[in-house]
Amino acid sequence: MADWLEIGVKAPPFTLSDQAGRKVKLSGFRGMPVAIYFYPKDDTPGCTREACDFRDSHQQLKRMGAQILGISPDDQQAHAHFAKKHRLSFPILSDTEHKVAMAYGAWREKSSFGRTVMGIQRSTYLIDRQGRVARVWRRVQVDGHVQQVIAALNELFGDGA
Repeated sequence: MADWLEIGVKAPPFTLSDQAGRKVKLSGFRGMPVAIYFYPKDDTPGCTREACDFRDSHQQLKRMGAQILGISPDDQQAHAHFAKKHRLSFPILSDTEHKVAMAYGAWREKSSFGRTVMGIQRSTYLIDRQGRVARVWRRVQVDGHVQQVIAALNELFGDGA
């Protein structure tokens, strides 16, 4: 289990498949801020609310020059269903082997029904234009989180992110 990434470090590179099966590389977004949010599972209440909050703010985030990437252990087929059902217009990436989640420190021990299990800790990383970690939210509470990301983009990069 990796530690959480710290502010200022280079974001670990990755290439993952999105809900349509397209390969998405973090390096493909160099020159723009990227919010990477890790979530446990498609179509569960908290994960659906979080994805829909990002969806509802997607145009504002695009105007700010920022890209949103959702990552979970679900496969491409589950992501395709989830994205279509909720009209998600940004990449939802499959990390079925947890390699990216581990590199970012989002794959962690969790308590579930009195047992310790490994799983995704809901978390978000804001990556700057140079590919470095600019902000980290650990153990994210869904309500109000997207507004926190927007506020950080404004604070760090100004209105034009």
